[in-house]
Amino acid sequence: MRITDITITPVAFRDPPLLNSAGVHEPWALRTIVEVHTDEGISGLGESYGDLGHLTKLTRVAPALIGLDVHQLNVMHAKVAQVLGGESGDDRHGLTGTLTAEGTVDRVYSPFEVATWDIRGKALGRPVSDLLGGAVRDSVPYSAYLFYKWAGHPGAEPDQWGEALDPAGVVAQARKLIDEYGFGSIKLKGGVFPPDEEIAAILALREAFPDLPLRLDPNAAWSVETSIRVAEALDGVVEYLEDPTPGLEGLSEVAAKASMPLATNMYVVAFEHIAPSVKIDALQVVLSDHHYWGGLSRSRNLAAICETFGIGLSMHSNSHLGISLAAMTHLAAATPNLKYACDTHYPWNKDDDVVVPGVLTFVDGAVPVPTTPGLGVELDRDALARLAENYRTCGIVQRDDTGYMQKFEPTYEKRRPRW
Repeated sequence: MRITDITITPVAFRDPPLLNSAGVHEPWALRTIVEVHTDEGISGLGESYGDLGHLTKLTRVAPALIGLDVHQLNVMHAKVAQVLGGESGDDRHGLTGTLTAEGTVDRVYSPFEVATWDIRGKALGRPVSDLLGGAVRDSVPYSAYLFYKWAGHPGAEPDQWGEALDPAGVVAQARKLIDEYGFGSIKLKGGVFPPDEEIAAILALREAFPDLPLRLDPNAAWSVETSIRVAEALDGVVEYLEDPTPGLEGLSEVAAKASMPLATNMYVVAFEHIAPSVKIDALQVVLSDHHYWGGLSRSRNLAAICETFGIGLSMHSNSHLGISLAAMTHLAAATPNLKYACDTHYPWNKDDDVVVPGVLTFVDGAVPVPTTPGLGVELDRDALARLAENYRTCGIVQRDDTGYMQKFEPTYEKRRPRW
């Protein structure tokens, strides 16, 4: 079964003003939808980042994949590497770590690889989780992903989520998400306010939700000394701290004194990072993400490596749509050692999706694994056209949290560490 054509469609969808250590989300989030078509009339779906630099790489690579057998993943990966020729990607927010040449190949390869799993599942009449070795869980738990946020984008009406700039606002946001989706764990995106304020927010969450696991992710906004102080203040309160300080060496220093595990999706983001992190015991949990670990098959390799070294496994999220959620759910379902609830931005963006509704639902904070062939989702062509038009007219081609923040706070600068 050979690839005959590939369609690449950039899309944009509404995003709330969510704050982080790099600034604030712009009104539009960008993604790219990939459709891989075959000579047997079966097509598959993938989803990836929508920044112009990444989109340009996807469109450069696609012609080189025409004619490949959809089972030839090793050949496909090599083709992507050949076309990119050692080029490294970049971003303006740095929230997913430094991009190396190797990591750039994996990020560009990923949506094409996911589409081949969708194709092969459809051809065999089996869900992707079966092709990955079989689901070990019928549904995949996700966390309530909390953000400090403005009431609305400046100049616009307040959004449905309202303001969350203090502990009371954070707790109210958590209640809204848990009431609607039934989440059984909570993650707060920190790095926005001085650490004592974020400690207070976590303690308020603990009081409001005494039985739910809590996590805090400041995206490397703290020094080593500050990270150790926060870890002491939250001893016995959080299940892990995520990326408290910049760099593997910094994480190692914090890990040596923190009582809770440290997690990362910023400093172990490619296979070349694993050995150095293990050598200095820099972390205890890797937040995997098939979008930058090279798709589903290479994410399974990551899971095996983590199991070998006794490293815990969870799953990272960026602003995404239903194709990504389906792929994440199949992968998590078929990964036995993924023991932590996964991250997802989907509740923040689900009203603007490109897949036909009804397949992806949250039941008690978990997404039931689709059981129909392939990923189990199909494109809503009208929605795809609408989001593609958004991309053409929104005026954004590159995510820039810092630049957007500076429109309203001209003296703002991205600093890691900030405190």
